Amino acid sequence: MGRGKIEIKKIENSTNRQVTYSKRRNGILKKAHELTVLCDAKVSLIMVSGTRRFQEYTSPTTTTKQIIDQYQTTAGVDLWSSHFEKMQENLKRLKEVNSRLKRDIRQRMGEELNDLDMKQLCSLQEKMLDALTAIRGRKYHVIKNQTNTYNKKVKSLEQRHGRLLFDMEPRFEGMILDNNGGGGGGGGGYTTACGGTFVDGDGVPNMYGFAMQPRHHDLQHFRLA
Repeated sequence: MGRGKIEIKKIENSTNRQVTYSKRRNGILKKAHELTVLCDAKVSLIMVSGTRRFQEYTSPTTTTKQIIDQYQTTAGVDLWSSHFEKMQENLKRLKEVNSRLKRDIRQRMGEELNDLDMKQLCSLQEKMLDALTAIRGRKYHVIKNQTNTYNKKVKSLEQRHGRLLFDMEPRFEGMILDNNGGGGGGGGGYTTACGGTFVDGDGVPNMYGFAMQPRHHDLQHFRLA
C-alpha cells in the first residue's frame, strides 16, 4: 500500500511543523550539494525557519555575496540600493526620536523653555507630575520590599534568640529539699517565689512560676505538670 498524498498547506501543529521542516531542509541541502558536485553549478541557499533559525548553503568555491552580485549584473537590478535607502530612512527616524528625547530631557531640567507657549508648558507640567507619581510609586514599592525583608530577618533573629535563651535556662527535676537540709520535723521552709524552665517527670520542658510554702517534711517531691 503506497503512502498517501500530503496536502500542501500550512501544518497547524507547531511540533509537527518543525519536524517536517527539519526533514525537508536536509533534503534541500542534499540536493543543493548534489547540483554543486554533479553539474559544477554555483549554488547559494538561504533558509529561515518559523523559529527564526537561520541556515544557508553555498558552493565551496564562491560566497553568497558573489552570487547575489552576479545575479544583479545579469538581471540588471540593484538589490543593495533599495536596502540601503530603507536603512537610511530608519536611521533618520531614529535620529529624530533621539533628538526629541534629548530636548524633552533638557526641558524637564528647566532648559530651553523660552520657546514654549502656555499649552506646551502645561503639557510639560503634566508629564513631570506623571513621572513624579511613577517615581514615588516605585520608591514606595522598594521601601515596602526592604521593610518586609527587614521584618522577616528581625523575626528570625528573635526566634533564634528565644531558642538560645531556652537552651541556656537551668533545668531542674521535680524534687525540692526544704531549707533545713533534710532535718527532722522542723517547721522551716521556702517562702520566696521561684520560676524558670523545668523538665517534668516525662522529660517535657515547660515554663513555671510558683511559691513554696513552709512544710514540715524533710523531703518534698513535686511532679510538675
